[in-house]
Amino acid sequence: MKPDEISKIEAYLKRKFDLPSLSVRKRPRKDDSAEVYIGDEFIGVLFRDDEDEELSWSFQMAILEIDLEEE
Repeated sequence: MKPDEISKIEAYLKRKFDLPSLSVRKRPRKDDSAEVYIGDEFIGVLFRDDEDEELSWSFQMAILEIDLEEE
C-alpha cells in the first residue's frame, strides 16, 4: 500500500471509530496490506483488494480468548 493510501485509510478509521490513537503502518516486505495499531498494540491487518476493477480494503482482527478474560 502506498503512503498516501495508508494516510487516507488511517484518517477514515480514526474518524469512524473516534479513536485518535489508531494508526495504520506499512508492513515490511508486503505491498498489499498494512498493520493496524491502537497506541503501540497491534490489533490487526488491513488488506487491499483491487480485483474486479473495484478497489476496497478489508480489516482482519483476531481476538484471543485470553483477551476476553482481561475485562
